[in-house]
Amino acid sequence: MRALKLNTGGLAEALPSLRAGDRVLLSGVIYTARDAAHKRLFELLDRGEPLPFGLEGAVIYYAGPTPGQQGMAVGACGPTTAGRMDGFAPRLLDLGLAAMIGKGQRNQEVADAIVRNGACYFAAVGGAGALIARCIEEAEVIAFADLGCESVKRMTVRDLPLTVAIDSQGNDLYRQGREAYQLPGGAHAPTRM
Repeated sequence: MRALKLNTGGLAEALPSLRAGDRVLLSGVIYTARDAAHKRLFELLDRGEPLPFGLEGAVIYYAGPTPGQQGMAVGACGPTTAGRMDGFAPRLLDLGLAAMIGKGQRNQEVADAIVRNGACYFAAVGGAGALIARCIEEAEVIAFADLGCESVKRMTVRDLPLTVAIDSQGNDLYRQGREAYQLPGGAHAPTRM
C-alpha cells in the first residue's frame, strides 16, 4: 500500500497505476450528489438536457454536507453508503465519470463499469464528517438547491484522505479484506478483543 498525493486535474493519468489499498490525499474540484440528486441527473440525461457539471474526468462524492459555520465552507461532510447509488453509477461511468467517493462495498455491475472505463472508487472514513469538512476549502450549490443538504455542490478540497477501494483493474479492497480472514468452508477467523 502506498500513500499518494493526487489532484483531480491529473486523476485520469493516475488511475491506471492506483491499486486497492493505496491511501490518497486528493485535492482539486469534486461534486457532491446523493440519491435524490442522482435521480434528477438521470431525468436530465433521459431528456437529453445538459448536466450541471461535465462528467468527463469528474469525481462525485456521495455526501450531503451540512451548512458551514464559523467560517468553514461546509459543516459535517461524511460519506454516504455508496451502494445506494449502485443503480446510477455504471451509466455515469460510461459517460466519463472518473471516480466516486463513498463508504461501503459496491455491486458487481459497478465494479465491472469501473474496470470497463478505467475508473476508481475511493472510500472515505465514515463517522469523520467534521474532520473531512476541514479539507473542504470552498463549496457552492450548482444544482437542485431545493434539495438542501442533498443539492449538487461544487467543492474544492485539499488533501482529502481517501483509500482506493476498487481500482481500475477490478481489485476490491472490501472483497480482499473478507477473503484474507476467511477459513476453509466459509467460516471467519475469530477476532480477539
